[in-house]
Amino acid sequence: MAQSGSQEGPLLSGVATRYASALFELAHEAKSVDAVAGDLERFNGLIQGSEDLQRLIRNPVFTAEEQSAAVGALLDKAGISGLAGNFIRLVAAKRRLFALPDMIRSFRDLVSDAKGIVRAQVTLAEEPSDKVLNDIKAALRDVAKADVSLDVKIDPSLIGGLIVKVGSRMVDASVRTKLNSIRLAMKEVH
Repeated sequence: MAQSGSQEGPLLSGVATRYASALFELAHEAKSVDAVAGDLERFNGLIQGSEDLQRLIRNPVFTAEEQSAAVGALLDKAGISGLAGNFIRLVAAKRRLFALPDMIRSFRDLVSDAKGIVRAQVTLAEEPSDKVLNDIKAALRDVAKADVSLDVKIDPSLIGGLIVKVGSRMVDASVRTKLNSIRLAMKEVH
């Protein structure tokens, strides 16, 4: 069982990257990268907020027609059209909805790379305040010498503090001191 999962991961990320790259090129040519990114993020918010929609995109029982009809209705209701709307409709028609969240993540990464923004993943035990997020962003910006975009994940199994990953590497010692002071400030709030 574990073996098929490990094969599916790279396969899925390859599909997601190809679709996201094609969309990014089209959006870049149309000078609408930010608009497409905004629409994709709105649709991603709909996915995150609806267990029914998550089931629809993950469950192979639904036909392409059923998925396309449901997604089309959602896009119309949310007012998502243009390149992003057409892209999501195409993904549904090609029975690739299960990969859509990864496609959106890949598109986000391409936008960040194009703008010179460094992506960082921050895992915390609980939802952080805006001040804590801004402090983390500032600490990482100082080290990365670039704007930083944070992906925040909540993992209640963490005893406290935070885990920060920039790109594919964990944060090095130069950032650790700054992050430790943020961690201490988080403890003092309680």
